Formats: sequence, structure tokens, C-alpha cells
Amino acid sequence: MDTVSRKLICASTLLALASCGGGGNSGNGSSGGPPPPPVHGTLLQNPPHFVALVSAPNLLLNLGSTSLQALAALSVTPVCDAAIFHLDYTTLGGAGEATVSGGALMVPAGTDPRCHGARPIVLYAHGTSTDRNFDISNLVVQKNAEGAVLAALFVSQGYIVVAPNYAGYDTSTLPYHPFINAKQQSGEMIDALSAARIALPAMQTTLPSDNGQLFITGYSEGGFVAMATHRAMQLAGMSVTASAPMSGPYAIAAFDDAVYGGEVNGGAPISATLQITGYQKAYGDIYSVPTDVFSPQYAGAIETLLPSTNTRSEIYAAGKLPQDALFDPTPPAPQFGPLTPATSPANLAVVFALGFGPDNLISNSYRLQYLLDAQANPDGGWPNVTTGVPSTTAAVALRQAAAKNDLRNWVPTAPVLLCGGNSDPQVFWLNTQLMQSYWSKSSPGTTSYRVLDIDAGALTGGPDSSLTTAFALAKAAVAADAISNGATDGGAAAVLESYHAELVAPFCAGAVELFFSGQ
Repeated sequence: MDTVSRKLICASTLLALASCGGGGNSGNGSSGGPPPPPVHGTLLQNPPHFVALVSAPNLLLNLGSTSLQALAALSVTPVCDAAIFHLDYTTLGGAGEATVSGGALMVPAGTDPRCHGARPIVLYAHGTSTDRNFDISNLVVQKNAEGAVLAALFVSQGYIVVAPNYAGYDTSTLPYHPFINAKQQSGEMIDALSAARIALPAMQTTLPSDNGQLFITGYSEGGFVAMATHRAMQLAGMSVTASAPMSGPYAIAAFDDAVYGGEVNGGAPISATLQITGYQKAYGDIYSVPTDVFSPQYAGAIETLLPSTNTRSEIYAAGKLPQDALFDPTPPAPQFGPLTPATSPANLAVVFALGFGPDNLISNSYRLQYLLDAQANPDGGWPNVTTGVPSTTAAVALRQAAAKNDLRNWVPTAPVLLCGGNSDPQVFWLNTQLMQSYWSKSSPGTTSYRVLDIDAGALTGGPDSSLTTAFALAKAAVAADAISNGATDGGAAAVLESYHAELVAPFCAGAVELFFSGQ
């Protein structure tokens, strides 16, 4: 079944959900009452749509060079083939509206004992995409580094992988994406898992079954989603074997305050647009009109801009978003001059400076409102760690929404690995530090979590040491390649550009596989 056919099924299912109870009369004879809550976590096609069978040797062909280096550092040899299926399932949007969504079910196959029988599940949340058609189950046609790593690193070692594409993407009928929305995204992860567990028994008897072990991981936006999912499942009394969030904006309220305080992360116009419009759709109070927040030249089309069928370069070329300039280079008030841009920490100052320029996305008047509120109602984690928790008295609606979705309010009982890099220019290491600080203060002496800074140099012993050594070599190779192509900054800009998605991601994924295999 092709994508168009699946979308027709999804649309007809959504109409059926919307009309539950029938016309103006509910099943109990009352009229005009609210419809019954939609059923979510329902598999729409059983068995799910088969995409491809990728042989174990061919799993490596879709990997980039840094991913191959990560696997080489682990001495990973693919054992299992990967049977790839596409899931379509019901879920809820950011405002609780009924919708459908899609994702991947990747199942090991082969004669080796690790490839059949009862196997553990890895529930995976992907990083931010602007591509409306993104489908992590498509390992070949689309540039899909995460899907390739999942198949080569986890499926090939005998894990069943479940990975939603998220509402707003692929076959989803939702016209926006609920970005960094802890309730919606954790709910969708659970819905995708429910759909996959419905699908597995209906598939070929030669394919593996669920052994009850559940591992949760994800990268970047997906790191946030993974942690939110572990928290939600723990609160609901659902079993989690272990989780490993990677490079996520867990402390989103503090992270936002740092960005508005001049520490503008790389790619900020994309993430800010997804966050602000997503929260507006979910909560309805971020602004009255888009020009309350956005500069007029972008405000008109901003609410329907992302995700998009256009590439990022096409979006920038059409003038629909600035590539880097989040803020006006003129301070919104004299007292905020030192924060326009920030200069500390020094290793990221060049990234912060890129966030200020002409044709900026966020209006100076809105940034002033935000900064004054942050000054009057400071977050407990930025600019100084005090209580370590988000402000409960924030007046600006965006800060209120960020506090609602901040993950500094729980302590894991199952093992957790937090992996990232201290020089990350897109999702600051601050997020990992604040979670570590919160957990250590909230539960002194807890041993339920560990933290791995993949950029800290080789560790002393332990299974991660080869990965951190290989990461340092990969980073040096990126810099050397940039110098050979004429870079005058020692390759620093090339390393920063590659750091988050191309360097840290595969090496942290390698550390996660080691962590999960030890549970």
C-alpha cells in the first residue's frame, strides 16, 4: 500500500473517530453533549505495511562515515537482517484533538538465536525534522541517518525497534507538530508502542515476539521525548527496563531563558518557530496575533510554515525564515546590552553571535517582555542554579508553557543514561547538567542514573572509553578536512556545524547500545 492510500485510510479513520456517538445524539440519548474521548493507540492496518527487508551486510551501506566509526569503535558486526514495517495508528494532538500518525516497526530476522524468539523492544524518538514527509521507516530514499543507525546498531543486534514519525509528519493528519510538548509526545510514544504490540502477534511466526523488556531512547528533540516518556510511564505504573535520553532540551524553561538571554543556539529560528507555533496550537495563549512575537515580515505565514514540503535551504532562500538571526542586534533596552549577544561560555560565543542580525525572527519588543519577566521571575537553573526548578510565577505565556513542559520534576526509578557533548552548539550541555543537579538534590545518593559526556576525552576503563576516544578522532578528522578545504579557523566552524547531528548522535547511540546490553 502506498503513502497516498495510507493517508486515505488515516483520514477516513479520523472522520470515524470524530463522528463517534453519531450526529447530534449521543448513545445515552442526550443531545449537544461532548463526544466520547477518541480511542488512541489503535493500530489502523494489521498486519502493518511491509516496507523492506535489509540484509545484515547491507545495513552498513546507509551509514555515514562517523556512524561507521562509532560502530567500528564498538566492534559491532550486524548479525540480524532488518524487516522494516510502517505503522499507522491513532493518537492525540497537542490540544487533545483526535488524529492519526505513522512510524516504523523494525524487526530482526535471521537464523541466529538473537534474531528470533522473544526479544526486547527499543522505543525510539527521533530528532527535529522540518520535512513534512519525514518517514523513519524509509531507510533508502530519504536522507535518514537516524533510521539507518537504529537498524544497524539495534535491530542487527536483536532488538525490536518502534519509532514514531510524530504527529504532523508523514501520514499524520495533524496540520502542525506539537514540538517539545511533554504530554502529547510521551502519549504518542505510548500509542506507537501499543500499536506495535498489537501488530507483533499478527506478523509472521518466524519473526520475534516481545519479551517484555522495554528500553526508551531518542536524540535531540527525541532526547526530550524519551525522558518525558519514561516519566509518563513511571507515573502510570508501566514497566520500563531502562532509558537513555541523548542531547535533549530536558530543562526547556532554563534553555529558553538562556537563548533569550543572548546564548542563541545554532538553528534557533527553526526550533523557535516549531516551539512557539506548537505551543500556540496546544494552549492558545502564547500570542493574540503572530506579530505579538514575530517580526512582521515572517508573521503572516509563520503558523503553517513548519513542518514543510520545502527544504530548509528553500525556506531560507524564499525569505520565510532567517537562517541564524533570531534577534535584533540592537539591545531591546540598555541594561540588556551585555546579552546582545552573550560572550560566555567563550567556546560557543561565535554561535551566539550568529543569532543576532538584520531580518531577525523575534521582534525586539517581545524579547524585551521576555527578558523583563525572566529578570522578575527567574528560573532556578539559569543564569544561576538556585532551586534548580523552573519559575512558577512567570508572566509571559511562552515561559509558562516552557515551565509546564520542563522535566525537572521527577526522579527515575529505573536505570537512566544521559549522553551528550559539552560543546554542543544546538542543545546546550546545560540541560544535562540541570537534570543531574535536580536528581542529585531530590534524591541524594541515588544510583539510578549515570551521565556520559562523549566529548570529555577517553574515560578511565569501562566500555565507553573506546567510544570517547573514537569521537575525539572523528572530531579531529572533521577539522582536518575543513582545513584541507581552505578553512582559516582551524576547522572549528566545520566541527560546530557537524557536532550535534553528525558527530555526537552516532557515538552516543553506540554508548546507549552498550548501556542497554548491560541491563
